[in-house]
Amino acid sequence: MKRIALFAAAALGAATAQAQGTTAPPPATAAPAPGVQKIGVINVERLVQESALGKEAFNRVKRLNDQKKEEADKLSKELRDMEQKLADQGSSLADDKRESLQKTYQEKAIAFKRFQDDANRDLETAQKKELADLEKRVFPVINQVGKEKGFTIILNKFQSGLVYADDSVDITDEVLKVFNTTVAVPKPAAAAAPGGSTPGSAASKAPAPAPTKKP
Repeated sequence: MKRIALFAAAALGAATAQAQGTTAPPPATAAPAPGVQKIGVINVERLVQESALGKEAFNRVKRLNDQKKEEADKLSKELRDMEQKLADQGSSLADDKRESLQKTYQEKAIAFKRFQDDANRDLETAQKKELADLEKRVFPVINQVGKEKGFTIILNKFQSGLVYADDSVDITDEVLKVFNTTVAVPKPAAAAAPGGSTPGSAASKAPAPAPTKKP
């Protein structure tokens, strides 16, 4: 997800990092390592797709997408039917009736294109809203895990320019667990709220405008 570029969590301090996983004192010749930095990475895309809240957000966007697609299919069928009527009956219609039918077709084709643009814009807005809401809820969880585990920095695994990270520093599973157990999924409203991760466009291709010349 592009909007989440970097997650930074405050460290508990050098003493916390040094205290974890140490069972024996260092050799007498080893100098202390003050200010040890602990870095973790998180797969934000997985967090959104697999968390309970992320799935709910995706479902809300999918419902909106399905609704727009159903409307688009209906409008597209009307245009195809009118185009077929022009092809089948155009030559037998009086000039004024044929021109009226062609004009109606052109108007519907323009309205359908406008519907496609509006539907795509509505879906994009819904996705951005859902992502913003998820960010507000997930940031505190990432900060919590970062503080508890003594991380100095937590990076977005695939959106921070990172080219390699050992699996041992990936804390996605841990954040997912905390996120799913501490952040409640809101109860569905009576009407589905638009917004989420990313279904395909609802708009279908409009049929080609009918010819304006007489058949």
